[in-house]
Amino acid sequence: MKKAWWKESVVYQIYPRSFCDSNGDGIGDLNGITSKLDYLKELGIDVIWLSPVYRSPNDDNGYDISDYEDIMEDFGSMADFDRLLKSAHEKGLKIVMDLVVNHTSDEHAWFLESRKNAENEKRDYYIWRKGRKLNEVSPEERKQFASDVVEYKGEKFLPPNNWGSFFSGPAWGFSEETGEFYLHLFSKKQPDLNWENERVRKEVFDMMNRWCEKGIDGFRMDVISLISKPEGLPNQPIPTGAIYGDAGQICANGPHVHAYLKEMNRKVLSHYDLITVGETAGVTLEEAKKYANSDGTELNMVFQFEHVSLDDNPKYGFKWNTEKMSLVSLKKNLTKWQNGLYEVGWNSIFFCNHDQPRIVSRLGNDSDLYRERSAKCIATFLHMMQGTPYVYQGEELGMSNYPFQDLSEFRDLESINAFHELTEKAHLDPAELFPMIAFKSRDNARTPMQWDDSENAGFTSATPWIKVNPNYKKVNAKEELARADSVFHYYQKLISLRHHSGLIVYGDFRLLEEEDPNLFIYERHLDGKALLCVCNVSEKEREYTPPAEFQDGQVLIQNIPDRDVRAGKLAPYEAYVLAVE
Repeated sequence: MKKAWWKESVVYQIYPRSFCDSNGDGIGDLNGITSKLDYLKELGIDVIWLSPVYRSPNDDNGYDISDYEDIMEDFGSMADFDRLLKSAHEKGLKIVMDLVVNHTSDEHAWFLESRKNAENEKRDYYIWRKGRKLNEVSPEERKQFASDVVEYKGEKFLPPNNWGSFFSGPAWGFSEETGEFYLHLFSKKQPDLNWENERVRKEVFDMMNRWCEKGIDGFRMDVISLISKPEGLPNQPIPTGAIYGDAGQICANGPHVHAYLKEMNRKVLSHYDLITVGETAGVTLEEAKKYANSDGTELNMVFQFEHVSLDDNPKYGFKWNTEKMSLVSLKKNLTKWQNGLYEVGWNSIFFCNHDQPRIVSRLGNDSDLYRERSAKCIATFLHMMQGTPYVYQGEELGMSNYPFQDLSEFRDLESINAFHELTEKAHLDPAELFPMIAFKSRDNARTPMQWDDSENAGFTSATPWIKVNPNYKKVNAKEELARADSVFHYYQKLISLRHHSGLIVYGDFRLLEEEDPNLFIYERHLDGKALLCVCNVSEKEREYTPPAEFQDGQVLIQNIPDRDVRAGKLAPYEAYVLAVE
């Protein structure tokens, strides 16, 4: 297997708005990140992935970009970014930028030109279509999409097809300037770029090259699997419980996506020593082998989301739910990806990011009794796998979900829109729906980083843009840095173990106890060395004796200090790793 620095690295994701506020405006910023680099260095990570910091109207928290080569005023200036990059490099840390090129903001100069008239030279930078005349669609569609009808010059139109936006409502925005619709798979203020246009691709590649020349170390590519749209943009089946056709299903892994990424690789990525990861919603194992192929013609690795979709709601067919995922299903899914990409691609291993609820609440137990131990347990089985691990800010502290009580507490567009659409159009009971949205909302990941037990958790001296989790008095970095058995120090040790073990980085994966509903146990093997990872992911005591070949193994790490791991008993959420040569 080819070795590479990015395979041996650990990545730490920062959501800048919620990380550290240096100027007292309630919003995290670049200088705040720079002030915490020593903290990240102490944790031991290698790479910082910054969620978008570009100029943006901030409709979707920076994922709606109006200028790819300027900095959002909330976050500072380009001089502040240059200072962050220089300081990070001086400390041996790399910086990865979030590349958002499936869509721009509707306030980007390209779109402002594109919408002016049908003959504009930038018209074809985006995806424009004429609407469907109301008298030419079926009575069923007229009724189903009555709220989406627009009137223009005395005629009534529906959007060009039945696709729904990921953020609720139709995936089409109407432009009065020309009487046509533009595609937006996300919010109305995020029009999709037309990647079939060679000039669009050149604009994007030139911009990427300029960032690389500045000295950044890689790209995380937002929803990159969606950039190639299907021929004809046909109507899609409407899933059970949904209002619109599933655009994600037909747009993911489109007909030219691999050709576009190969071109990007030739014209940009191959010219620099970068780490590249694609967010690939809807990716299959076979598709992932193309994106993250070992020949290096596209990307280093992908984010797949099968494992974090296992707790989607089976009753309604959407992600909102309060039920925990089945550990058996999770083990089988992770095993499929571990073995499926072995020696032919590379895995990204993660549970948390800016779009996912906190894993200690989602899969573990965030009670005072088990929060720390279950956070360590989950971290153990994740970080002992093959692939590049991603740690999301606060995960290393065992930060948990926020106790949302009211819709007014949310800031996330997806959560707010879903509540309104599902209660007003699908007529779900608000009392049933709200707990589901509260449990799975992206805002759980976006509450401020908990630095200490002072007001607002040391995140800001002002009113924070989103509320701080009230448990910050107990769960914060200052307390955990001072305590040897904290979640922080456990993550620090996991990261250090990976840095010093080819077995952890490159070894194969062999699942044991496949059907056990509580135990996650597997072996890794490489060049005559082996490790056994044992995790009891439950509140139950269990009996388990390690296989004979591991009885005399060295304990690499355990989350209950000094406990005899060979005694045949597992405490709730106990985890340990044994190694033999």
